[in-house]
Order: sequence, then C-alpha cells, then structure tokens
Amino acid sequence: MLKFILRRLVQAFGVLLGASVLVYVLVINAGDPLEDLRESNAKNRDYLIQQRTEFMELDLPWWQRYLSWLGGVSRCLIGQCDFGTTRAGVDVGTLLGLAAASTLRLVLLATVLALIIGIAIGILTAIRQYSGLDYAVTFGTFLFFSLPVFWAAVLLKEYLAIGFNNWLEEPAFTPLQIGLIAVVLGFLMQVLLAGSGKRRALTFAATAVFFAVALPVLAALDLFRNPQLGMVGVAVLTFGVALSVTAMTVGLRNRQVLTPALITAAVVSIMQVVLYNVFVYYMNWGVLVLGAVLAVALPWLLGRFMGKRYRTQAILAATVTGVVGAGLTVLDHLFRVWPGFLDLKPRPVSTIGSQTPNFGGGFWETFLDYGTQMLLPTLLLTVISLASYSRYTRTSMLEVNRQDYIRTARAKGAPERTVIFRHALRNALIPIATIAAFDFAALIGGAVITERVFGWKGMGDLFADGLDHVDPAPVMAFFLITGGVAVLFNLIADISYAYLDPRIRV
Repeated sequence: MLKFILRRLVQAFGVLLGASVLVYVLVINAGDPLEDLRESNAKNRDYLIQQRTEFMELDLPWWQRYLSWLGGVSRCLIGQCDFGTTRAGVDVGTLLGLAAASTLRLVLLATVLALIIGIAIGILTAIRQYSGLDYAVTFGTFLFFSLPVFWAAVLLKEYLAIGFNNWLEEPAFTPLQIGLIAVVLGFLMQVLLAGSGKRRALTFAATAVFFAVALPVLAALDLFRNPQLGMVGVAVLTFGVALSVTAMTVGLRNRQVLTPALITAAVVSIMQVVLYNVFVYYMNWGVLVLGAVLAVALPWLLGRFMGKRYRTQAILAATVTGVVGAGLTVLDHLFRVWPGFLDLKPRPVSTIGSQTPNFGGGFWETFLDYGTQMLLPTLLLTVISLASYSRYTRTSMLEVNRQDYIRTARAKGAPERTVIFRHALRNALIPIATIAAFDFAALIGGAVITERVFGWKGMGDLFADGLDHVDPAPVMAFFLITGGVAVLFNLIADISYAYLDPRIRV
C-alpha cells in the first residue's frame, strides 16, 4: 500500500507540473495586463506602464516568470510558501487562505449533503425500479442536472430569499395556499410510501389532512418566528433515530446493535441538560468542534465494545444516533435565539455575501448569520450534485442486485434489509467513491459561477479576478488548490476501494 501511494504521488506531481505550465501559458496569453493603462488619459501613463511592467516582470520571457513562480511555490516543502503577489501588490497567500476557507466551507457542506441524500434516493429508486417514484425521481434528477446555474441561482434569490423574507414579516397562509401545499405533500407522500391503491389513497388523505390542520396552527402560534423544539423534543427525536437506524440495519430484535444506539440516545439527552449553561453562556467554535468529535468518538466506542459480531452495524447505528442527536441539540439552541436574530437581521436570508458586514450578535447569532448566508449557494450546489449521485447509486445498485451472491443471500432467507445494506450497498458504493472524489474538485471549480452570482468572496472570485486582469498569480493559486484536491481525493478514492471490497488489492 505504501509503495502504491508513493507511486501515485510521484505521478500526481508530474501531472500537476505539466498542467501548471499549460495553465500559466494560457493565462498570460489570455489578454493584455496593460490594457487599462494603455487606454488611460493620465499624464503619467507611460510611467505607470513601466512600473507595472517591472513589477509583473513582463519584460522577461514567459519561462523565466514561470520558473520564478515555481520557485516560490516549491518553498512550501519547507513551510515557507510564496504564491506571489497580485498586480496590485497584495500577497496571494493571504488572499488564498481567506478564499479557500470560504469556498471549502461551502463546497464541503454541499458535497456531504448531496452524498447522503443522493445515495438514499438512489437506493430507494433501485429497490422500487419502474415505480411512480422511480419515474418521478428520474425526471427530477435530469431536470436538476440540466439547470443552468445562473438561472437557478436567480430563482432561489427570488423565491427563497426575497419572497421568504417578505412572508416572514407576517407569516400566514391563505386557504388556497394551504390547500395546494396539502395536496402536493399528500401526493408526494403516497408516491414515496407506495403500496396498493387503497393504501395510497389513505396515505394521501392522512397527509393532506395533517398539513391542512398543521399549517394554520403553526402560523397561529407564530412558530415560524418563534420556533420551539425543547429538550423533550430533542430526546424523543434522538431515540426515534436510534430505533429507526437499528430497524433499517439489523432489526429491533438485535440487542447487540439496539443497546449501544439507545445508550447513545440517552447520553445525548442527559448531556443537553447538563451542558445547557455551557451552550448558552460559554459557547464558541472550539467547544462546538469538541462536541462534534465527542458525538462521533463516544458512540463509536460503544458500538465497538458492545456490538460483538455485529460490531460494524452497532458502530453505524450508534454513530448516526450520536451525530443526529448532537445536531438536534444545536438546532434547539438555534431555535431559542432565532427571535433575537430576527431583531438583528429582520430579513434573514441574504442574496449576496458570505457574512453580514458589521454584524453584532453573539456566537449563536453569528452561527445563524453564517448559516443563512450559506443557504442559497449550498442548496444550489447540492441540488446539482444530488442528481449525479442518485443516478449513479441507482445504476450501481441495480447492477449489484443481479449478482449471484445477492441471489444466494436471498435464497438462504436473509432479511431484505440485510441483503440491501450489508451485501449490496457496500459494493455499489465503489463507483460512487470515484465520482465523489472528482465531484468535490469539480464543485470548487464550478463555484466560480455560483460565487459570482451570490457575491461570495471565495476561490471562484479569486480565479475570476485574476483572469479578468490577466494576473497569473491568483489563477495559479486557484489551480494549485483545485488540482491538489483532485489528486488527493482521487488517491483517497483508490484507497477506499480496498475497504469497500476486500477482494480489491491496489
């Protein structure tokens, strides 16, 4: 394995080196970096041109300028990176740090959400092949995949930002809106749950009646401006997740998996009470990160030592319960500060920028500000990636389901959930690992358009500004990050093959 990794790293270095030469040549020949000065009417125009020429070393051959840039970048090997400066004299390394943090925060969340939702939809449509749900999801995925990014972004701004902010000032539903929402959700629910015609009709009617009653009640109680979950709500939902995950993996009769999941739910319920004052008065990013680590580490240990021969399933059930429970605890505190947040920011969903300038709230208000600023671009990138993941998962699951070992498992009487989640899904994830590796780097590159539309100061903005000004340093910094991420994640995907399928030996 070590020899394989070293060989791949050497190959990756050669690829990045050759690609960097090509990108550098294309950038410096993409326009005239002195165009704005040549068209200037300033009296000292010739002096300004001479200054920029010397500063950007435009009087040197391209290969000398490239070697100068490569020499600065190669100092990263000793921890002294020099990415150069922009033509305005700003250090690119500083700009890169801010831009990379902004873009990675956006892209990483979009990738995780797209993977989780896309794989779940792909599994469901593969199980129910050629059903109404399958056709509906197929239509939806092709629609989302073909959406122009800039057009979809404008729609999100209009309806999920401007329209929602206007509605939130005085949340209310007209009878027509209640009827339409109830009918649409009822239709979607009966498609999702399927069954006989009678069962579909009952599902549709129950769902429609529920939302027809719930929506005006929620508006009357002003829960859209004053949402509430509470400690009891968090506890009930966390225990529900523990039971649901266990039921989907091995069944509720398996105590070796059910017990660590329920213990995890109990720990989450107790910790949210014990640490309530910490969340309210002493919360910061360090505490939040520590809580996230503990939400994974403690359930993992419980599943490992209590799962016995069902160790893998126990770890999965306990970890999912811990992560979801921790997320619900955070959501509960966000609900508590939402009314105060609306006082600071009456129109919460913004259409531009990665954060509100001069925002004066506390930790939770700042957390909400970051979240609402990320909502639209994250949703856009998630929807676009979601289409690919769901289709590839469906195709891979259908192919795996035709294999002999799947038929053998069913013939031996293995429960269907065991066949799907324990035998089929693991092998079906192999092509998804490859797609996810390239999609993450592609999202960083595709964020150029998204960040332009939403005014997000990230990697895309850094690349676009450098290209507009024919300034190679910012563009090459963008190339290094995206190229390096593509190579790294492709290597991780190759290594993950051996974990997903032990028959594979790299």
